[in-house]
Amino acid sequence: MKKIFKTFEAEMRQISEPEKDCWISLVKPTEKELAEVAEEYCIEPDDLRAALDEEERSRIELEDNYTLILVDIPAVEKNKGKDIYTTEPLGIILAKDAIITVCLEETPVLYALKQKHANELRTHMRTRFVLQILYRNASLYLQYLRVINKLSDKIEQKLHVSTENRELIELLELEKSLVYFTTSLRSNEVVLEKLLKSDRVKKYPEDEDLLEDVIVENRQAIEMANIYSGILSGMMDAFASVISNNLNIVMKFLAVMTIVLSVPTIIFAAYGMNVNSAGMPFANSPFGFLIVVVISLVVSIAVAVYLAKKKTF
Repeated sequence: MKKIFKTFEAEMRQISEPEKDCWISLVKPTEKELAEVAEEYCIEPDDLRAALDEEERSRIELEDNYTLILVDIPAVEKNKGKDIYTTEPLGIILAKDAIITVCLEETPVLYALKQKHANELRTHMRTRFVLQILYRNASLYLQYLRVINKLSDKIEQKLHVSTENRELIELLELEKSLVYFTTSLRSNEVVLEKLLKSDRVKKYPEDEDLLEDVIVENRQAIEMANIYSGILSGMMDAFASVISNNLNIVMKFLAVMTIVLSVPTIIFAAYGMNVNSAGMPFANSPFGFLIVVVISLVVSIAVAVYLAKKKTF
């Protein structure tokens, strides 16, 4: 999908045809749309397609007519009704008279910029516009990292009484997301450092400050991802033992119940044998059945009390 935007008096508007200092947003574009943009702005089609490859690495490339900036952005995928946090590439191309963004799907990083009243955004201030995108990207990483941390806290509460592996599998999914985030954030950091040192992208003093803010946000996200990843890894090891221990407690309780119930079973089995009743206690008493039941209960209770004092369960 191809959409074109431009700011008019601090207001972001969608326009029908490309103009000078416009922003062209390509979201899962067709081959025709890619060809049109490539021809109009003299861009290599492969550079436009780069952001459509999920495995594409973050980098910055300086060409004669344009500058290509590839970064990884956080994304949320649905899997069996659950949110899975991953990353995908975003391509930003600084052409002569336009800014071009390419991505596989609509992302919160760009969605807010397309709103009518997008504060402090001017498409003619191209460097600042790109830096605003990168700043929103780093901020979104931090936001998703906080969500992951809250999810891990909820799963931790369930693990205290769990005897299943479901919670551990959920933690494994979160840890995998943190690996994606950490790898992508480190790749983005390399791009930001190159952008800071590059003279090709024109930067004003306020742009330098904004770029430094982006780098700080990105480093903070890296630190948070490393901390949460370490916590999750330790938590998974600890709670694997907790789940095993919870299961052992259940099995111990069942074993004790089997021992307690075996007492009346043995007594009743003895009275159920086809032998002469003359030798069986209370066989000729009118209250024999009741006496045997009471004795069985007393013995069972005594065994249960003994095992309880031994802290068997």
